This record gives sequence, structure tokens and C-alpha cells, in this order.
Amino acid sequence: MILANIFVDMLDGATARAGNLSTAFGGILDHVSDRYGEAFILVGISLSGMVNPVWGTFALFGMLIASYTREAGEAIGRIENNAVGIVGRLHKLTIIIIGATLEYFLPGNYLLTYALIIVGLVSYITSIQRLLYAKRVLDSRKSRR
Repeated sequence: MILANIFVDMLDGATARAGNLSTAFGGILDHVSDRYGEAFILVGISLSGMVNPVWGTFALFGMLIASYTREAGEAIGRIENNAVGIVGRLHKLTIIIIGATLEYFLPGNYLLTYALIIVGLVSYITSIQRLLYAKRVLDSRKSRR
């Protein structure tokens, strides 16, 4: 399901741009649907019993706040591109896929749990990086005035 989510996410934007059909609302809808997809994936993992739900929640909040920090910088701060940070959405989903695959083939080693912990940690770090970047950009605008 995660692979299907990634594929559809890449395909929808590329199709809209290729057909010159992209709109501002389409961009908003894409971002919102991405957050729903992340939530469904992490809630599903948490409810599966394969991990302690605390770690699924930790990863979910991390991913959501990293995304929100980007969006806030771009919308409120009018920063053209606030997508800075050590790990993007695709990388985080890849870490989850690897953790789930390893957990399937090597059960009982908590590899999916470790993957969720890593995703949560890098998400929180990414959020902090985005906040600091936004502050630098906004401060530099003030100093130019």
C-alpha cells in the first residue's frame, strides 16, 4: 500500500504538469491528501499490533509537523521553497518500507519499531531545520529594508 501511495503521489502531479492542468487548488489537495496518506499508513501500522502504538504516534506527529513547518514557511512566511532538511517524505516512507520488509522476514527483532523511531527523529530534526531556515530567510528580508 505504501508503494502504491508513493506511485500515485508521483503520478498525479507529473500528469497535471505534463497536461498543463495544474492549479493552486490541485496543489493544496495534493498536500492534504499526502497528509491523509501518511496518517492512514502510520495508524494502520500502529493498529496492526506489529509495533507499540506509541512509536507509530511518534512517527506520525513527526511527519505531520515537518510537513506543517514547510507549509507554514511557504504560506505564512511567503518563502518560495521551505523544503529543506535532512530527510524528505519519500525517504521517510522508504525507511518505513524497509523496516516493514525486514520485520516480515526477521520477525521479533523490532526492525519496524526502529524504522518508526528513525522516521520520527529525522522528522523532528527536519522540522527544526525548516524553522531555522525560515527564520534566516525572514530575518534577511528585514535587514534588506
